[in-house]
Amino acid sequence: MPIEEGKISPPFTLVDFKGKKWALKDYRGKHVILYFYPKDDTPGCTKEAQGFGKLWNRIRKQDAVVLGISPDGPEAHRKFTEKYALPFTLLSDPDKKVMKAYGAYGEKILYGRKTVGVIRSTVWIDPRGKVRKHWRRVPKAADHPAKVLEALQSDSQRD
Repeated sequence: MPIEEGKISPPFTLVDFKGKKWALKDYRGKHVILYFYPKDDTPGCTKEAQGFGKLWNRIRKQDAVVLGISPDGPEAHRKFTEKYALPFTLLSDPDKKVMKAYGAYGEKILYGRKTVGVIRSTVWIDPRGKVRKHWRRVPKAADHPAKVLEALQSDSQRD
């Protein structure tokens, strides 16, 4: 069942590169930006991660956290985090269960061919655990973090 805006987000628990478990329920009361990406230290994924890193303080001012999720293992996440001094947490989903639950794994078009893999996407979860916004496919990884920040800022101005 695909996730829907306005509905409760699927629960999950994943580990970071230190082996620490992170559960979505631990973030109740905060906005959570879950961004799903294919692979550590590849061009598009690096630009997206660096974008979230550059905007990290501004995102935090919106009472939000960023969690990056990919199928890469803890060691790849450690290297990626250290190489680019990423200030947010990367989580490993090697069996892709969380990605599938969030619609971030499945059929996609890559270089004109249908393939199955990680779909670059982002889910914004509000402080009550409901999906506020779902960017189902992110076409320009480098531009996406600014769009997420803009959505957070415009939403907070309405409240």
